[in-house]
Amino acid sequence: MEKRTARSRAVPQQLFRALADRTRLRLLNLMGEQEICVCYFVEVIGTNQPKISRHLAYLRRAGVVTARRSGKWMHYRIVVPADARAASILRNTLDWVSQDPQMQRDRQRLTRASCAPQSFVRLQAAPLPAPVPKRELAAAARAPERNV
Repeated sequence: MEKRTARSRAVPQQLFRALADRTRLRLLNLMGEQEICVCYFVEVIGTNQPKISRHLAYLRRAGVVTARRSGKWMHYRIVVPADARAASILRNTLDWVSQDPQMQRDRQRLTRASCAPQSFVRLQAAPLPAPVPKRELAAAARAPERNV
């Protein structure tokens, strides 16, 4: 019989709690296969930066988001969980929520903001969302049940 530690038991709970909040689902939906600066989340979702940052920190602790600092800008993107079951749950959840009308409107607003950031005061001089490097997507695609 496999011995499970408190940490290994916490992983499913952390993932489900992370996915149980609509704002966090909206953030994940916006990330998709790209890396996005926090300022775009603030603009698209329409809430304040500290609240967005708290939700992103929660997603980081759950192991589904990673962050990178570039100067004063923080960029976030989805990471595929190492556990195949968790990766499958994340992938299926993202596929499901992408059909929600609000999630689709969020993606459209992100596209508009990315195409004309000068039209949005908060996005002045902000870096554009960038696709996750192809080599990382290819590595995730080769791993069974780990595509997001």
